[in-house]
Amino acid sequence: MTLFAKAHDNFRPDIFNKSLSSTLEGLDVEAETCGATSRRWIQVSISGPDTTVALHYLDDRIGLCPESLQTVHKFSNLKGRIMDLSKERHDLRVDIGVFSPSSCDATVSLDRLRAQLVDGRSASFEKIASLFGFCEDMPFTVKIGDVRSEQGLVEAEVAEAQRKQYSRWAESLLDRLVILGASRRGIELAVERAGSKRDVLNIESLGLFEHVVVCKLGTDAVGLIPKIGKNLRKARFAVLSPKRIFSFFGDESPLPISW
Repeated sequence: MTLFAKAHDNFRPDIFNKSLSSTLEGLDVEAETCGATSRRWIQVSISGPDTTVALHYLDDRIGLCPESLQTVHKFSNLKGRIMDLSKERHDLRVDIGVFSPSSCDATVSLDRLRAQLVDGRSASFEKIASLFGFCEDMPFTVKIGDVRSEQGLVEAEVAEAQRKQYSRWAESLLDRLVILGASRRGIELAVERAGSKRDVLNIESLGLFEHVVVCKLGTDAVGLIPKIGKNLRKARFAVLSPKRIFSFFGDESPLPISW
């Protein structure tokens, strides 16, 4: 099966095997990491009397990739991973775990991003990405629109849950540091070693290797990067700053993204 979890640069199958065994502890199954797809989705094999139970449990805890476009349906909500933030792009591509017989991403047009995230303002894709801390491999939930199986195309929009998450993050007035490619425990240790526990309110998990450090009021997320980054050398970082978002909207309350 293919888990809805991506292997980052520091991914080690042997360590992941231990985590997988711990997750399935108590079930009569053998679980082993097989590797990853070309898009870096982690694949595992499960066998034993409790395989069906293990499948349901992993689907609930981590999620399973749809794999085939035939299983993707209009109006459904899917959590994927942001892809390709090159300056040449004018839309958002989200890898939704479809790779059989070929890879197919969900695309959110710039017009939809403007309508849903910046209240129709004529902001560039680069500006929107900067405001909301977009980064490659960041979990992002979309609502599926038209599915054109023959052409391998999926049109989508930002899911309501994703918009509410951004609204909640912004209205908290707390900076958030997005960290990709590190375990929660690894981030906790990095924060401790940097002597920054007093600057951190909480750590939120978006995925197995994607987390958000919630800064205390008055702490600048950008300033945390060099402090904890030296202990997370293969991780990648992005910042969401409520101050910048409210400045963009002209201090509007409630934010248009929550509509």
